[in-house]
Amino acid sequence: MDQEVTNYLEAIPPEQRVLFDRIHRLILEACPEATVVLSYKIPTYKAGNHRLHLGVWKHGVSIYGWKRQGDGGFTARHPEFQTSTGTIQLRPEDAALIDDDEIRNLARAALGI
Repeated sequence: MDQEVTNYLEAIPPEQRVLFDRIHRLILEACPEATVVLSYKIPTYKAGNHRLHLGVWKHGVSIYGWKRQGDGGFTARHPEFQTSTGTIQLRPEDAALIDDDEIRNLARAALGI
């Protein structure tokens, strides 16, 4: 990981840190060949020409950047977490209801793996 990503990770507030770390870990488990760079000022996972962005916001994390229909069915199964086309916002209490395989499948689909 480059220094910009490391700086972003170190600056994550404690109230978002556990959730961010979980999603980050699951993306890397599902897509170990993905590289992580800073894009749009947030960590971005790259695999080929596919991208998946993960950022913190006041109440949790946002995940976005996949191509149309490229979320592995996540938003169809969990429409309550989709805030706009291609954006998922998760609060810690919401994410606790989602099993790890759902996030891994989202990452694989988004990154074309």
